[in-house]
Amino acid sequence: MSEQTFLVLTALAEEPLHGYAIVQAVEQLSEGRMVLRVGTLYGVLDRLVADGLAERDREEVHQGRLRRYYKLTDSGVRALQAEVARLSANVRAASAVLRGRGVQTWANRA
Repeated sequence: MSEQTFLVLTALAEEPLHGYAIVQAVEQLSEGRMVLRVGTLYGVLDRLVADGLAERDREEVHQGRLRRYYKLTDSGVRALQAEVARLSANVRAASAVLRGRGVQTWANRA
């Protein structure tokens, strides 16, 4: 799973969001490391919808513009859970290797 996809799924995990709100959430979640362009965002959303991981929730007109909201499906929640577990295992493995070299990481400071 790409980092973009992971962050979009994470942004949608709490509540349905429209495109611009997803862009803002991804930037906040990534602490500014990732700024999604609109074309990239809708490419990710189209793939998530096609794969059954997200779906359109509703449409609203706001200040004369249409906002399309997206939400996670149950399959999307399971995919996000699986990716969190995979990434966590990778962090544990890398931290153990670094700890063996005497290198301190945020994951092994306890």
